[in-house]
Amino acid sequence: MLKRSLLLASGIALASWCTGPAFAADVFSLTSSTFKDGSMLPKKAANANTTGNNPNCVGENVSPQLSWSGVPDGTKSFVLLMEDPEGRGGAGVHHMVTYGIDAKVTGFAEGELSKPSDKFVGGKATQGTGFYNGPCTPANVQPHHYTFVLIATDYDPKEIPPGLTREELLPKLAPVPGQPNHVKGSAGIVGLFVKPSN
Repeated sequence: MLKRSLLLASGIALASWCTGPAFAADVFSLTSSTFKDGSMLPKKAANANTTGNNPNCVGENVSPQLSWSGVPDGTKSFVLLMEDPEGRGGAGVHHMVTYGIDAKVTGFAEGELSKPSDKFVGGKATQGTGFYNGPCTPANVQPHHYTFVLIATDYDPKEIPPGLTREELLPKLAPVPGQPNHVKGSAGIVGLFVKPSN
C-alpha cells in the first residue's frame, strides 16, 4: 500500500512538473515572421507614396505576417490595432483599427491586412481606412515604435459595427466601471521604422 501511495505521489509530482512548461507556452502571445519584437520593420511594410505628395512613404504597404497562440478561454473574436505613439508630434497615429476577427483565426499572412477582407471588420484608422496603413516616418529622427496590439474579446465577430475609430471602439471593450468588461486578454509586438537616409 505504501509503495502504491509513493508511486501515485511520484506520478502526480511528475505530471505537475511536466505541465509547468506547457502552461508557460500557453501564454497569450503575438509573433511575426516578418520582424522580431523590438526590431526594424522591412521597407516593404512602410506605406506607399501613391499620391506622390509624401516622400516619407517609401514602401509598398505590405502588412507584416502576424500569428498568435495561447488564446484565452471564452474568446469569441479579436481586435487588432497598430499604433504609432510618436506620430503627429506625439499626438499619435492609429495605423490600423480592425476587429470582428473570428476566434478560429490564428493569424494573417503578409499583405493580408493591407486590403479589406471577410476575415475582419474594418474600423477607421487616422488615415480614414479600415485596414493596414504602413509607416511614413521621416528621416533623421529616432525610429518610431509601431505597436501591434491583439485583444481577445467575448464579442461575437459581427457584433461591433464597422467604421469605428479607436476612440469609439475602446470604450466598448473595457467600459466605465459597473459595466461588463469584454476583454479576455491582450498581447503585443513592436516594430520600429524610420525613413532610410539613402
